[in-house]
Amino acid sequence: MQTVVESTGICKSFGETRALKNISFTVDESDIFGFIGPDGAGKTTLFRILTTLMLPEEGTMTVLGLDTVKGFKELRKNIGYMPGRFSLYQDLTVEENLKFYATVFGTSIKENYDLISDIYSHIEPFKDKLAGKLSGGMKQKLALSCALIHKPKILVLDEPTTGVDAVSRAEFWIMLKKLRDHKITIIVSTPYMDEAMRCDKVALIQNGTILAINQPIKIKEGFSRKLYSVKADEKYKLLLALKKYPKTSSVWPFGDSVHLTVNEEDPEESVKSFLEKEGVKYPEINLTEAGIEDRFLELMKSENG
Repeated sequence: MQTVVESTGICKSFGETRALKNISFTVDESDIFGFIGPDGAGKTTLFRILTTLMLPEEGTMTVLGLDTVKGFKELRKNIGYMPGRFSLYQDLTVEENLKFYATVFGTSIKENYDLISDIYSHIEPFKDKLAGKLSGGMKQKLALSCALIHKPKILVLDEPTTGVDAVSRAEFWIMLKKLRDHKITIIVSTPYMDEAMRCDKVALIQNGTILAINQPIKIKEGFSRKLYSVKADEKYKLLLALKKYPKTSSVWPFGDSVHLTVNEEDPEESVKSFLEKEGVKYPEINLTEAGIEDRFLELMKSENG
């Protein structure tokens, strides 16, 4: 498998803030590689360096065999970039935006229509509508079409599904999977842990530091302890009580339950008894399978000491 991105020791600061700290990773051709982390983790800064829009202070990054600093002119012809904020011309129509981006890269909609047809077909009926009047999902599809119109070898997507409804999110990932038929390597960032499972490989990033890189299933399997799901009618009261439990190691709200790890074996009865004494009614505690979110939280706790 050919390596198309190689980052070694990338660092970047803004004043006193260290946005990226010794970031090293590789991406293989035709993979979907995800950077998973919350806002402020450093994802956007890293993507701006990767797409030649920002210079690193330390370290090197090569993309398609070219240094991102010295080879930026050639790289920009081969990278498609979809920033987190909708950045197309809102006072131009859908078709005018797409034509403009095709012209900038010396191509045409007709020449590369086969590449964007699955995506653009959703919005083509609205081609005469102003981009600023589109819904969030439609804006997303237009931005992706514009990022692909010059047939890039690498597609970089910065939180492309943030603020988009669940149906549009699912459709978007189906489209990304199909792009691999064209040998396009996709590098995507997201704060959504469920999207991590759709990637071939992911990097968990927090506070400018990569906590782990691996296949999503292997990151999940790295969870080191027994995990319990605890439920009760009053979730906030449950959460506070579990934090007070003497043997609690970690406790995190998770959907309609709370995920708990403890420093004891077979804690079900003792935890339940403690919760009832704390006034939590009808608590339920059961072993559960750890997800990638649980592993991320475990790594964060370890990183922070």
